[in-house]
Amino acid sequence: MKLIDSILQFHTELQQIRRDIHAHPELCYEENRTSDIIAQKLSDWGIPVLRGLGVTGVVGIVKNGCSDRAIGLRADMDALPMQELNNFHYTSKHEGKMHACGHDGHTAMLLGAACYLAKHRNFDGTVYLIFQPAEEGGAGAKRMIDDALFEQCPMEAVFGMHNFPGMAVGAFGVTPGPMLASLNEFKVTIKGKGGHAAQPHKAIDPIMIAVQIAQSWQTIITLNKSPLDLGVLSISQIHAGSAVNVIPDEATLIGTVRTFSIDVLNLIEQRMRDIAQHTASAFDAQLEFQFRRNYPVLVNHAKETAFAIDVMRAIVGTDQVDIQMEPCLASEDFAFMLLEKPGCYVHIGNGGGEHRDSGHHLGPCNLHNPSYDFNDDLLPIGATYWVRLAETYLNKA
Repeated sequence: MKLIDSILQFHTELQQIRRDIHAHPELCYEENRTSDIIAQKLSDWGIPVLRGLGVTGVVGIVKNGCSDRAIGLRADMDALPMQELNNFHYTSKHEGKMHACGHDGHTAMLLGAACYLAKHRNFDGTVYLIFQPAEEGGAGAKRMIDDALFEQCPMEAVFGMHNFPGMAVGAFGVTPGPMLASLNEFKVTIKGKGGHAAQPHKAIDPIMIAVQIAQSWQTIITLNKSPLDLGVLSISQIHAGSAVNVIPDEATLIGTVRTFSIDVLNLIEQRMRDIAQHTASAFDAQLEFQFRRNYPVLVNHAKETAFAIDVMRAIVGTDQVDIQMEPCLASEDFAFMLLEKPGCYVHIGNGGGEHRDSGHHLGPCNLHNPSYDFNDDLLPIGATYWVRLAETYLNKA
């Protein structure tokens, strides 16, 4: 593994930064303390800072030479609204908030690269260091774009990275083309007629209608779309009723739909709507159907993906880079940036959880799990990747 020596020597400080951010998690668009830390570090290293894009976003700007070429490197900053169960000395100090997705580590890795790039400047052009808020459901990437990120920071390409539990430390994974699914939410409210549970014939039972709709929706996945087209329809919440002897007026179905193509998404949404409306009508009930498209499919661009693969292989070796990683039905708002600019999003191995300090909870070290913790051994690997990516990109003919 060919890591940068000075970044390796900076490892302890990066770990301290990461663990401090971990202990003070902030939710989407509330990343004020985190943004202040980032901005201060960048300023201390002589890097001009642009603030306010996407509310709490921070962009560091490292220039060298006379070329007008530019590249963007992006890390996310926000935490999740969940309770941490670990008992480290750096465990979350904020009730109901936790860095359970490793954004603390992503921030620290990009800061490590920022420090090195500012000190050595072995490139000709501009590196934009994008510290993005609100990835966890807040579409912070889109908010930064809407706030003129790419107009104020004109770049040729943009790159992202996320830790991946279960993949070995020192390994990378990437998928050319679609890599992460679109994220879409639905909320369907069935309005029946409440009544006494002993007299169901005098009511219109929204619960039974909800059950019929829920069961019928699953046939969309099995019968309406091609088996070769990936798609998931998950009902994650059903709300109805408040008493054992009362048929309620309403029942609500809530969940997500994830696909890798717009055509499949259009099909699923239309069939969901048709089935729900016709089923409700058959039982003389009313229906409100809401479907919101949150994050688009994340699609890696071919040229930039091939370039990123070469950089990863130069650092960790060919055998440690999976260039056909199985696509995942999770989602990422970096997809919005890849709609605007060519680029590539990669996964970096977080290991199996053996790295966790004593005091960790006994649950698995998986993303969005209360026992998760970012692996600090990744810090110099990720920082080296960012540096070599920027240097190679800006120095290529």
